[in-house]
Amino acid sequence: MFLVQYTADNGRTLNVDSTAMTLPMSNPTAWATAMNNLGMAPLGIAGQPILPDFDPALGMMTGIPPITPMMPGLGIVPPPIPPDMPVVKEIIHCKSCTLFPPNPNLPPPATRERPPGCKTVFVGGLPENGTEQIIVEVFEQCGEIIAIRKSKKNFCHIRFAEEYMVDKALYLSGYRIRLGSSTDKRDTGRLHVDFAQARDDLYEWECKQRMLAREERHRRRMEEERLRPPSPPPVVHYSDHECSIVAEKLKDDSKFSEAVQTLLTWIERGEVNRRSANNFYSMIQSANSHVRRLVNEKAAHEKDMEEAKEKFKQALSGILAQFEQIVAVYRSASKQKAWDHFTKAQRKNISIWCKQAEEIRNIHNDELMGIRREEEMEMSEEETEETTETKETEESVAQAETLKEENDSLRWQLDAYRNEVELLKQEQGKAPREEDPNKEQQLKLLQQALQGMQQHLLKVQEEFKMKEAELEKVKDDKLQVEKMLENLTEKESCSTALCTSSQDSECPSEKTPNTSPIKSEREALLVGIISTFLHVHPFGASIEYICSYLHRLDSKICTNDVECLLSRLQHTFRQEMTGVGASLEKRWKFCGFEGLKLT
Repeated sequence: MFLVQYTADNGRTLNVDSTAMTLPMSNPTAWATAMNNLGMAPLGIAGQPILPDFDPALGMMTGIPPITPMMPGLGIVPPPIPPDMPVVKEIIHCKSCTLFPPNPNLPPPATRERPPGCKTVFVGGLPENGTEQIIVEVFEQCGEIIAIRKSKKNFCHIRFAEEYMVDKALYLSGYRIRLGSSTDKRDTGRLHVDFAQARDDLYEWECKQRMLAREERHRRRMEEERLRPPSPPPVVHYSDHECSIVAEKLKDDSKFSEAVQTLLTWIERGEVNRRSANNFYSMIQSANSHVRRLVNEKAAHEKDMEEAKEKFKQALSGILAQFEQIVAVYRSASKQKAWDHFTKAQRKNISIWCKQAEEIRNIHNDELMGIRREEEMEMSEEETEETTETKETEESVAQAETLKEENDSLRWQLDAYRNEVELLKQEQGKAPREEDPNKEQQLKLLQQALQGMQQHLLKVQEEFKMKEAELEKVKDDKLQVEKMLENLTEKESCSTALCTSSQDSECPSEKTPNTSPIKSEREALLVGIISTFLHVHPFGASIEYICSYLHRLDSKICTNDVECLLSRLQHTFRQEMTGVGASLEKRWKFCGFEGLKLT
C-alpha cells in the first residue's frame, strides 16, 4: 500500500491510495467505492454508471457514510456541519506537518459568542517551533488569508477574506499538530481555534449594514413612489380669461368634473369679490344645471340594473328548469326497469352524477329564492315608508285645514265688522242731520268690539305673567314664613328654659313679688345665645369676643347692654380676671349649672 500523487489543474497535489488504482474491473462495487472517494461519478468501461443510486450532487453513494473532505493534499474544507450530525474527523497531511484529529468521544471545543461580521480567528496551542509559513500552509485550505499576526507565546490571529471561511477554520479546533516526524514537545501542539473580535471586522460589518439600510430605504422609497397616487394637476389662478374658459367647460358634460374642481379651488382661495361675484354666480348656476342630468343618469342606471336583474332571474329560472329535467332523467334511469340493465360501474357513475346535479340545482334554487326574498323585503320597506309618509301628510293636512278654518272665520268676522262700520259712515255722510241715537250707539259698540278683539290676546298674556309672578311671590313668602317659624321655636325654647330657671331661683313661693332680671323676650333670647356660646368656651371669653359673635346675628346689639345683662345674672354668668400686668383681661364664664346647685 502506497500513496500516488496527482497534480490537478489548479496546481494542488492529490494523494490517491494505490489500492484504488489496482482494483480489478471484475469487482464493480470496490471500484465504485474508490472512485466515489475521489469525488468522481463511478463509470464502467462503456461509460455507463456502475451503481444506479449514485448521487453526483453529494459526491457519494447512497448508504455509504460521507468521508472527511479534508483528505491529505485535497485542500477542501466542508461547509458548516449541522450539530445533530456526528462528525468523523481524519488525519490531515500537509507538506511540513501533520494534523491528528481529537478523540471523537470528547465534547466539542468551547467557543465564544460570534461577533458581528467576524472574519478573524484566534489560533492557540501552536508549536514553539511553528513558523508563519506553517500556519499559512495549514489554514490557507480554509480560504484566502489577508493578514496573520503571530505572537511569541504560541498563538496568532488570522484574518480571512470572507466570513464563511471562519467556520471552516473552526473545523480544525482540537487537532494535534506535529511538525514533520519529530516527537519533541517544541514541535507539537494542540490547536484551539475560536472567534476573535477585531475593529476592522466590526467596521466593515457596520459599513455593510449601513449600505444595506440605504438600499432598503431606497427600495421602500421607490415602492412608495410607485404606489403613491398621482398628484392632481395644478389649478390656474383666477382671471377673466380663465373664468370664461371654465364657464365653457362647465357646460360640457365631458369636462364638467375638471371645471367644477377648478371652481371649488377658486372659491376656497377667496377669489370671490364684488367685481367677480356675477361671474361666479353664473358658473354656480351652470353647475346647478347638471343636477337634472345626473338625476336622469341615475334613473337610467337603476333601470338598467333592474333589467339586468330581471334577465338574470329569467336565465337562472331557465337553468333550474333544465337541471330539473336532468335530475328527472337520472331518477327515471334509477328505476328498476332500466337500472337492472346497467353494470355496476355505470350504476355508480349515474348515482354520482345524480347527486352532483341535485347539489348544483339546490344551490341555484337557494340563490333564486334569495333574490325573490330581497325583492319582497324592498317592496315591504317601500310600503312602510309610503304608509308613514301618507300618515304624516294626512296629519299635516288636517292641522292645516283646521288652522285655515279658524283663520277664515276670524277674517270673515273682521270683514263683517268693517262693512258695518263703512255703511254707518256712509249713512252719516249722506244724512248727518237725521242721525239717531241708536246708530251712534251701534257704531260705538262695533268699535269697542274691534278693540276688544285686538286687545283680548294681550290681556290674556298679561294675566298669565301676573299669575306666574304671584306664584313666585307666594313661594318666597312661604320660605320666609318657614324661616321665621324656625327662629320663633328656637327663641321660645330658650326663653322657657331661662324663665323656669329664674322663677325657681328668685321666686321660691307664689306670694313673693316677681323681681326677674330679664325684662323682655329679646333679653331672654340673648341670654340663651350667650349661655350656649360660653358653654362651648369653658375657659371664658371677653365681652368684645361675645359681642363680635352677636353682631353676626344682629348688628344693632350694644356692648354696654350685653355687659349689664351679664352682670344682672350673677348665678348664670361670672366675671373673672386672667393674666398678669399688661396681659390682664376680664373674662365671662358660664356658671349656670353651679347656680342651680346653690339655689
